[in-house]
Parts: sequence; structure tokens; C-alpha cells
Amino acid sequence: MGALDFLSEYFSVSRTPRKKRKPMQTVEIKVKMDCDGCERRVRNSVANMKGVKQVEVNRKQSKVTVTGYVDRNRVLKKVQSTGKRAEFWPYIQYNLVAYPFVAQAYDKKAPSGYVKNTDLALPNPNAPHEKLATLFSDDNPNSCSIM
Repeated sequence: MGALDFLSEYFSVSRTPRKKRKPMQTVEIKVKMDCDGCERRVRNSVANMKGVKQVEVNRKQSKVTVTGYVDRNRVLKKVQSTGKRAEFWPYIQYNLVAYPFVAQAYDKKAPSGYVKNTDLALPNPNAPHEKLATLFSDDNPNSCSIM
């Protein structure tokens, strides 16, 4: 096969290297939308981007979810080009956080069921009670298997 690889370099159709395809990802953006016109303008600006597969707009939560082969910074710039103030979605579901009512994590403006994504809301992995909890965890392959 070494000879075929060597000869294929001389007889290839295109000399330009292939572009690396962006990975499929979901981008969540917080955008303040007041009316149907705002929602339509944001949806159309993002839907026309190359690589976008799906656009979901939730006006009640002020959230735009874009799924596709896109760059998250380009999606943010495209939404900001509509004249709306936009930022990446700063919230996570409160049941995924160990301490959801820490002062920096709790936000009155957050949609119901969400808190801010901060490091203080996550447990300290070196805390003694966390070490005991992971000792018997199913996720830990070295845990105690006495049951």
C-alpha cells in the first residue's frame, strides 16, 4: 500500500487540504425579546447561518437554543447584530447543583428551576463528606462493593 499512497499524491484531483468540520453542538443564548417581531428577527438571523440544523426560541425564558455545526461566538455575534442585548445562557438547572441557594448562585431573575452557574454552588471535591459519599458511589470503579 505504500506505493499506492505515494502515487496517489501525484494523481490527486485537488491539492487543497480539506477543511476540518466543526463539531455538532448546542448553543444556548439569553436574549431579551418583547414581541413576536423580536422573536422572528432573532430566529431568522440565526436560521440563515451556515451549519444550523435547528433553532428553538423560548420567549418566556428569554432563551434561544441553536443546534448545528456552528461556532458559539459567531452565533452570539449574529444575535447581537439584530440590535438585541445577548449573552451566553448563564443558568443551569438547580437539581444539578449541590448548593443551589448559595448567595452567588441564587438569582431572582433566573427562570423557575434554574440558578446561576458558579463555582461556589459546586461541592468541593476535597471536602470530607464528599470523599465519604464517593467512597460508595457507583461511578467510582475503586469503591467498596459490599452490598
